[in-house]
Amino acid sequence: MELTGKRPLVILTGPTAVGKSALSIALAKAIGGEIVSADSMQVYRHMDIGSAKIRPEEMAGVPHHLIDVLEPTGAFNVVIFQELAKQALAEIYGRGRIPILVGGTGFYIQALLYDIDFTENDEDTALRHSLEELARRDGAEALYERLRAVDPASCESIHAHNVKRVIRAIEFYEKTGKRISDHNKEQRENVSPYRFAYFVLNDDRERIYRNIDSRVDQMMEQGLVGEVQALREMGCHKGMVSMQGLGYKEILSYLEGEITLEEAVYLIKRDTRHFAKRQLTWFRREKEVIWVQKNDIDQNSQERLKFMQDFLREKEIIL
Repeated sequence: MELTGKRPLVILTGPTAVGKSALSIALAKAIGGEIVSADSMQVYRHMDIGSAKIRPEEMAGVPHHLIDVLEPTGAFNVVIFQELAKQALAEIYGRGRIPILVGGTGFYIQALLYDIDFTENDEDTALRHSLEELARRDGAEALYERLRAVDPASCESIHAHNVKRVIRAIEFYEKTGKRISDHNKEQRENVSPYRFAYFVLNDDRERIYRNIDSRVDQMMEQGLVGEVQALREMGCHKGMVSMQGLGYKEILSYLEGEITLEEAVYLIKRDTRHFAKRQLTWFRREKEVIWVQKNDIDQNSQERLKFMQDFLREKEIIL
């Protein structure tokens, strides 16, 4: 692969609650990097606890981008992410520093890394509106089954409750006669415009699950219910993209009297574990991934950091 003229890009991802944030800061300080968030929830203001958003004092002076840039009433999707991320990368390169893309949204990482074209024809919205009505009338599961009938491969990477992505996948098929899973597979064959290293931090599954349960308990202690109540008072509701995030939709259901608080906490933990499993499934399908296994490399973060730095030097991503 011809690397001449390509700018460096480091990716650090992995399942939720695996410890990406701390390692990314250590890596940024070691290689002169700045962090670009690849998280679909941390982009929103006022959504700190449920998104496990890194606090300013935890950033250790490392610049972070694409955090707290939108109000929760605003739309956010992969096209907007690409646009904002490219702007951030241009600024980082302009300062002579290295961007480190950090987060667990594999779809966003893939979109930026391979510059995938998500051009859509938004002029004809009749189909989209009819699908939205179907979801409201018959529920998300009915919509999901419609997608499964035409593009079962997409159901492996899109959750049934992610109504927006389900609709987009059905729309794509109806308008083009082509499965979006096939389209995305073709796009993944693109040659990346970056000289990159794609690290996936992983750990023993049971340890990840324990971390998830512990994190959810901590979120509840930190005031997740109050955070969601404040968002609700701002006019946020389940129909918004921001409120589809794990932790938010369940607490909204509790506040609206649909389930008990105990049931909400159970659902957050269960669905976050399922999400972590889907994340790993996604990363295993990606090409040119470098796995950083906590149970293979010493649990000491310095060992992991050295492993990554050595790889980056070998690939001439850093000097």
